[in-house]
Amino acid sequence: MPAVDQASRLEAGEVIRPAGAVFTLTEAEATRVAHGVSGGRSKNVSLDPNTGAVRGAARDATQDAVVASLMRRHAAWARDLIIEAAPRYAPHLRMGRASLRTRDAGDPAISPRKDDRRLHADAFPSRPTGGERILRVFSNINPEGQPRLWRLGEPFEDYARRWIGAIRRPWPGEAWLLQTLKITRGRRTAYDALMLGLHDRGKLDEDYQKGGPSRDVSFPAQSSWIVFTDGVVHAAMAGRFMLEQTFYLPVAAMADPETSPLRVLERLTGRRLA
Repeated sequence: MPAVDQASRLEAGEVIRPAGAVFTLTEAEATRVAHGVSGGRSKNVSLDPNTGAVRGAARDATQDAVVASLMRRHAAWARDLIIEAAPRYAPHLRMGRASLRTRDAGDPAISPRKDDRRLHADAFPSRPTGGERILRVFSNINPEGQPRLWRLGEPFEDYARRWIGAIRRPWPGEAWLLQTLKITRGRRTAYDALMLGLHDRGKLDEDYQKGGPSRDVSFPAQSSWIVFTDGVVHAAMAGRFMLEQTFYLPVAAMADPETSPLRVLERLTGRRLA
């Protein structure tokens, strides 16, 4: 299929599973992952692409070269996977955090807002995107063949229409204060505030979580998938051992910028948001 079709499909809210795309662990990586790397306080171990710092690992694994190497290797592999599917994105991709999740997605979360088993579209409280797309590659590396189970919800615009009238606007100076206090890494735009409101409203609505439009999707072990998680309503229901790589893409680099959450929300609100 032509690469432009893959970009268009991603932007239309599809989840792309490239045929034959298998990320294989080395023997040392498989052993390290199987023995556990999480410190228990975080749902995942993460790697900062700018500093190389590993966070969320067990105390004896904080500087674990095997874990860091694994996430860096997957990050490079994931970038190549995206570029193969959508070459037009290549000059514009910005690397975000890498993560390794060894806990079961079905384990209880510390709060509903942090519960990825609840349908939501991604928005980051501390890392504003300013409208950039959140493009992610997931790889199910479960050594026992367990699939990763997701729910996929309604189209983003339908999701946004449900809550948009009930989300408060930031008060004057709020974004400046959050940045000054280093609660956010960068200025939270009106778009970021609205996306965060949509994320929270959806997750906190029990009726929506129980009866909202959704369908189940299973991702087999040794499979990978690409998805714009800011524009696809989703929930992770079950499965252990997953690698995840985040990328950011400017709206202007899309095949059809009008399909972006930024443009959708600007049409719904009638105002510029970023």
